Amino acid sequence: MAEPGYRIGWLGWIAAGLLLVVVVVAWSLLPVSDWLSDLRGWITELGFTGIVIFAALYIIGAVVLAPEAVLTIFAGFAYGLWGLPIVLLAATIGASLAFLIARHLARNRVRQLLEARRNIAAIDKAVAEDGWKIVALLRLSPLIPFNLQNYLFGVTAIPFPHFVAATFAGIIPGTAFYTYLGALGNAAGNGGTAKWVFFGAGFLATIIVVILVTAKARAKLREAGVADRKT
Repeated sequence: MAEPGYRIGWLGWIAAGLLLVVVVVAWSLLPVSDWLSDLRGWITELGFTGIVIFAALYIIGAVVLAPEAVLTIFAGFAYGLWGLPIVLLAATIGASLAFLIARHLARNRVRQLLEARRNIAAIDKAVAEDGWKIVALLRLSPLIPFNLQNYLFGVTAIPFPHFVAATFAGIIPGTAFYTYLGALGNAAGNGGTAKWVFFGAGFLATIIVVILVTAKARAKLREAGVADRKT
């Protein structure tokens, strides 16, 4: 019988596949391409100001626990691979602000909210023992959603600089995945075959890297006493 952690993993991939089907259907039946193209045209015409506006929205989203995968995909759609450094910077700043809020302004409230998760004690203990390594591993294989992790780590003993460095490094694979997805959509929409092939090949390579890195991270987390089945 498969372990619960593996079942959860497969369910996650199935959910991702269903989401992709929904996106494709919506793209075909609704003028989504036109809407996104208009939005991209508006924000890119603003130049640096547009980047600042996008980054500010991303940072606010991280603080208020908004799902930010869509914004990451849009960054790839609007800015191509330049969306990767933009999102990495914005996500790290947003995560840092949430971390500081949890540590200095709402520590007790955040801990009360997180106590309902059975994995919190194991993660707290693992962070106390291995620090930034656990932060980076959880970013690579999130047992808890990214934005909620920021508040979780704020109530642990990890030093703020270690949190920032581990977060920046740990979110690179996932951010590259979603950014490539947006860039691929842009290339396909523009009808440039060579450009589509280039981004498509990069996207496939990114998927392979993300799968391998995630599997390795989960194995390391299990060794540290933090397993999928405990969430």
